[in-house]
Amino acid sequence: MTLTKTLLAGLALSTALTGAAFAQEGSNAKNVILLITDGAGINTWRAASYYRRGALGHEVYDDFDVKLFSSTHPLNMSNTPTKSDEDKVTFNPAELWKADKVDTTFEGSLGKYDGFFNGYDYSRAFYTDSAAAATALASGEKTYNNAINWSNDDKKLKHLGEYVVESGRALGVVSSVQWSHATPAGFLGHNPSRNDYVGLGKEIIESGLATVIMGAGHPLFDQNGKPVQPKDDKAYRYVGGKEVWDKLVAGQTDYQLIETRADFEALAAGKLALGESGKVLGTFQNSATSQFNRDGVGFGDKLENSPTLATMTRGALNVISKEEDGFFLMVEGGAVDWAAHANNLPRIIEEQIEFNEAVEAAVEWIEENSSFDDTMIVVTTDHGNGLLQGPNSDEKAYAGIVNQGAGALPLVRWHSDTHTRELVPVYAKGKGSAFFGTVAKQDAGLAAYKVPAEQQFYIDNTDIFRASMNAMGIKEDETLQKQASN
Repeated sequence: MTLTKTLLAGLALSTALTGAAFAQEGSNAKNVILLITDGAGINTWRAASYYRRGALGHEVYDDFDVKLFSSTHPLNMSNTPTKSDEDKVTFNPAELWKADKVDTTFEGSLGKYDGFFNGYDYSRAFYTDSAAAATALASGEKTYNNAINWSNDDKKLKHLGEYVVESGRALGVVSSVQWSHATPAGFLGHNPSRNDYVGLGKEIIESGLATVIMGAGHPLFDQNGKPVQPKDDKAYRYVGGKEVWDKLVAGQTDYQLIETRADFEALAAGKLALGESGKVLGTFQNSATSQFNRDGVGFGDKLENSPTLATMTRGALNVISKEEDGFFLMVEGGAVDWAAHANNLPRIIEEQIEFNEAVEAAVEWIEENSSFDDTMIVVTTDHGNGLLQGPNSDEKAYAGIVNQGAGALPLVRWHSDTHTRELVPVYAKGKGSAFFGTVAKQDAGLAAYKVPAEQQFYIDNTDIFRASMNAMGIKEDETLQKQASN
């Protein structure tokens, strides 16, 4: 039996398909929903499930047909276009699993982390940032860190949002962090630097590309959701600058602005009247995130004026599903990554659970309003962060985190406070999801995470772009991509 057929059988797919089969007329998905929990290695997912469920295997994505992993490395470690193939980052999964002891130290922002094993050192080296990762997911192209749909040859890359709208479908982008941040911006705009929030925000609003945009970045509220008076125009950077924001508030853009939790909930319930354009830009009342950046430690009291990610997901689906030709929706749990940078276990679990609830909302919408014959759903992360492992992972490479039961924090050990090159989970179900089986590669080393043999396969993050395109029957503009890579 071939590798592809072995994988497809293991994923409980009914037939062995080839890549050429997916663009046939009448066989396309109407909709694609991509949900990304930012910066979540496999043990982030497991820690949340242990805390929430007391065991693994009970999340909605655990029942998906496709369960495998993804590589996430960038093209290079530059922050600007190099226009060169030099210093190209490579990836060999076998290096991840090397358990030779090392006497090294990893210098993190929070402090020093002992190396312990060769595999850990490999995971912590040459990692992607969220911009290059978003570009890979949205354009199918590897690029330098810092780039938002911008090539290493200093050229604009066409992204999935543009393809989707050209196909007649609606585009929706939702995040728990600022909507001009790297991951949401990857499906909305282009820029040589992810840090040009003003430029990205301006492009996103003025292009009118998306039907729905939701996230944080409100200039008149702080990270605790309290009203503030902006000290200067810097407060408006995440929303395209003060001039653009003023036009948005005055109703002089394509978008209807919503800000309050009540309006987000009304939209989710289908009870909010929409403007003539039918386009919505939800900027909830927080400058940073829906919950993570609030004061206090641990779980604490949640902010009352922030909508949940599940609420925003339902609201976005209510709007973009009005397009008869279908839609593409990207939903990001963006602050999972921020919690990993802080090595904050309670808050990363809180954020991951909120993400999982958004996945449930998306699945409920599919089951109630569409079907998996019409819609493909993909659930993944853009990269790992924190190299979260078990308490004994200093003695045994990749020793598992220890379940303490529902409502109790699992026992863990952090090995970093930044991004990693580790393989990360991918779950998929619905029309077109069999595509992943045609591009997957085997990696028996994943047994270190105690995943079953049929799931010991991985794709590259660029394959998620191509799976989405194949599912919707959209052909990639090869001319544009060749120009960008030459």
